[in-house]
Amino acid sequence: MSGNILLIDNCLELWQIISYISYEAESQSSFLTLLKNFSGLLIPDVWYRSRRERMLAEARRRPDYAYMQKRVDYYIRIHAPWTISAEDKLTRDRSWIHYTGAIGDYRRKMFHTAYYFDQHDVTRWFPRSLRWNFCPGDVYFTPEVPTVVKSRLLAADNQNSVVLKLDKLRHFMFVHDMKSFREKKDCVIFRGKIRQSRLRTCFLEKFFGHPLCDCGVVGRNEGCPEEWMVPKKTIREHLDYKFIMAIEGNDVASNLKWVMSSNSLAVMTRPTCETWFMEGTLIPDYHYIEVKDDFSDLEEKLNYYIAHPEKAEEIIAHAHEYVAQFRDKKREELLQMMVMEQYFKTSGQL
Repeated sequence: MSGNILLIDNCLELWQIISYISYEAESQSSFLTLLKNFSGLLIPDVWYRSRRERMLAEARRRPDYAYMQKRVDYYIRIHAPWTISAEDKLTRDRSWIHYTGAIGDYRRKMFHTAYYFDQHDVTRWFPRSLRWNFCPGDVYFTPEVPTVVKSRLLAADNQNSVVLKLDKLRHFMFVHDMKSFREKKDCVIFRGKIRQSRLRTCFLEKFFGHPLCDCGVVGRNEGCPEEWMVPKKTIREHLDYKFIMAIEGNDVASNLKWVMSSNSLAVMTRPTCETWFMEGTLIPDYHYIEVKDDFSDLEEKLNYYIAHPEKAEEIIAHAHEYVAQFRDKKREELLQMMVMEQYFKTSGQL
């Protein structure tokens, strides 16, 4: 009976996510990823655990292993031994939770389903009894203890934030842009929510209604001027514009990855936090157009790249080159395993 209830529960959850993906996603690959996630739950975790050592040995034989190790060291900066708490604990906030406990006891309904699937893609390779600190959601602080997160502050003392590839459907979607930069509108587009984002508010205060900007707030009005509320645009419609704003919200700008995979230019202020995308390694005016925090140089920069499309195309080529390192699915899977292997080893559990 309990098995039937679980099956029904999973089917209902699947239908809810399919509805969400159908509304939000622009590509068939997102839908297929969703189905893969649910079907992956049918394979017993013991099968993955039995193959972990073989997979990690395979990684060490790869010709790009030195590059992989460099990325692992970037994501987890803990090298000294530490001890994880033996006390189970769950703390909730509006945009995140902090869980301390066994990886096998983390449940889908503790937080957003996407995070459950993404962590399970990695933790299923390890014994269920291993313990971790896990903080899914929009994290704009450094935890007091070594914790697995989606995003971390770009600060010197951020070593307690261990980055994993989380919320992948939203953050790691790339596009196939058929329109060249020169064919696009001489304009920058922004669609997003405001909430408590100082940067987004500042941008809209200065550029809403500007002839070079098609910008506005989508979704529910959470306190902004009513005139800022505009219809939502699809990703495909965004690709009609030469420039796309990638402005940090609760943490990173979630659209940055697909913008950098397009033939449009990402425009943003210097990032203050990063994800698996390693935003901290991006080079201003090489991978993206950097503007000041008060956006006082935005109009000047847009006009420059409109007048010099060859310079814009150089940045787009560099952005594509940067994005390419995240397209190897096998390597991405191995990298996450290597990060968690180091996390469990430094905590004395492996």
